[in-house]
Amino acid sequence: MRRREFLSAAAASAAMAQTPPPAAQRKGRLKQCVTRGVFARNMSFEETCREAADLGCKGYDLIGPADWPTLKKYGLVPTMYPPGPGGAIPDALNRKENHEKLEKLMHAALDEAAVNGVPGVITFSGNRKGMADAEGADNSVAFLNRVKTHAEDKGVTICMEYLNSKVNHKDYMFDHIAWGVEVMKRVNSPRVKILYDIYHAQVMDGDIVRNIRDNFQWIGHFHTGGNPGRHELDETQELNYRFIAQAIADLGYTGYVAHEYSPAPGRDALTGLKQAIGIFDV
Repeated sequence: MRRREFLSAAAASAAMAQTPPPAAQRKGRLKQCVTRGVFARNMSFEETCREAADLGCKGYDLIGPADWPTLKKYGLVPTMYPPGPGGAIPDALNRKENHEKLEKLMHAALDEAAVNGVPGVITFSGNRKGMADAEGADNSVAFLNRVKTHAEDKGVTICMEYLNSKVNHKDYMFDHIAWGVEVMKRVNSPRVKILYDIYHAQVMDGDIVRNIRDNFQWIGHFHTGGNPGRHELDETQELNYRFIAQAIADLGYTGYVAHEYSPAPGRDALTGLKQAIGIFDV
């Protein structure tokens, strides 16, 4: 073989190695899903559903009831009920004055989720606004204890998201894993868990795999994203997502991993998504 032919063949092999196999050939230990942000802005919602299904994704996070029929048309699960019943990022469970309103919304969302096969409902701690973390934990536990039996009866998991307060969500209370784990332990329900966003966790605590392993029983859902920049899961970012994916799979995780990053400027969105799916195809 001539040198030029050899190099061409080597390049083709490398490209194939970076491209995930068709859905039917995936190993499938982890159930992957997407969020709207991983796609190009000019794609219609239905186009994103078609692409996600073709790539072997199982679901689509944070999509409201009006769009569930489109998801189901493509065999996708609405994997996480969007914000609303669990409050908003800055204003949620850590304030008692929110509880009466949110409890009604949460009960309604749990019923709707159960009927439509939605496995999770997202919730948040809320911002501190001068409140001590201990008081916020007490208030969050009180709320979750009031709704956990309903969640257990319906088989739907309430997932409180772990976010960073350094870059994206200033003053957010659940910004360290220890706070969320304390709340989960006190509620102690199989249907109240942490939404472990790997990007946010890296910004605040790092030590990703050790923290996942140590606190695995309290984690009910994952989001992905590179750091810094919250872009594709590749060599432009500091996280070793192949190792992270392997660690999660080896723990016997049966929930969903949702890709939640923003394509870097100038990058092709579908190429990045294919790569992310390939990395988590363990």
